Amino acid sequence: MNATSASSLPPSYVGRFAPSPTGPLHFGSLVSALASYAHARAAGGQWLVRMEDLDPPREQPGAKDAILESLDNHGLHWDGPVVYQSQRLEAYAHTLEQLQQAGLVYPCTCTRDDLRAMGGVYDGRCRQREVDLSQPHALRLKLYDVPPGVPTLPDVCQFDDLIQGPQAQNLRLEVGDQIIKRKDGLFSYQLAVVVDDIAQHISHVVRGSDLLEVSARQIALFQLLGEKPPLYGHVPLALNTQGQKLSKQSHAPALNDGQAGANLWHALVFLNQSPPEELAQAPADEVLAWAVSHWRTPAIRGLSKPESQATTEQR
Repeated sequence: MNATSASSLPPSYVGRFAPSPTGPLHFGSLVSALASYAHARAAGGQWLVRMEDLDPPREQPGAKDAILESLDNHGLHWDGPVVYQSQRLEAYAHTLEQLQQAGLVYPCTCTRDDLRAMGGVYDGRCRQREVDLSQPHALRLKLYDVPPGVPTLPDVCQFDDLIQGPQAQNLRLEVGDQIIKRKDGLFSYQLAVVVDDIAQHISHVVRGSDLLEVSARQIALFQLLGEKPPLYGHVPLALNTQGQKLSKQSHAPALNDGQAGANLWHALVFLNQSPPEELAQAPADEVLAWAVSHWRTPAIRGLSKPESQATTEQR
């Protein structure tokens, strides 16, 4: 079952940065953007930008344009047009229909309280029971015990993260069937990100380690759709002094675009790339040129997040 078809062979390396417009670009998001950019450019690959604007209640007015402007001011220039998930609803609906026809989707009326009572892992209780479709309900994807004719996935998904090393997750015991369309009618991130990665021929995904735990379920969806998943690499998160991920919710300050070169230099320090001190005063394009020519993915492995927090406080 193929979610999309390619008219020509894609480039060998296509990376992407996919921010959510919940606020302006901050230091934590710059770290992820720089890592994915440098990894792609060092490999001679393409670097795309996708706006994950599928959740209007969480979006901040003006954030989309502000993020793109900040990326541009930091010299992080992308290839091709920006893709907006809000404009790709037909593609998600098409893939959802494919999954439904394959018998991989079922309605679910369980609540968050129900999920908490299950220990946080959905136990599949709505798989076989009758659901009143006139009532609010989500749609879940079967990740295990799939119908005949569908690729059978191992309970344990194993992959080698480019930065974090070997990973393994038991889809049955640690994940459970995932929601791919919410009760409010919005498509889930898990569905949209896979459909878009397939459509854009994404070969490598370098992103924050907060998304490491969802990688196995995304890989499973690629496999159910008969597609090859990208290679994943997860960089450590920039934290505040309370140990919280820098985000709108933790009141992370917006980047000062007027000191773009210094921002990039601090991000390289955070990523353990050891940029020279004099580069801290250089313009953004010089810092990026150094970053690409000296990029060392192995240097990020084992990076201690607590020791790196001091850098984030300067932003």
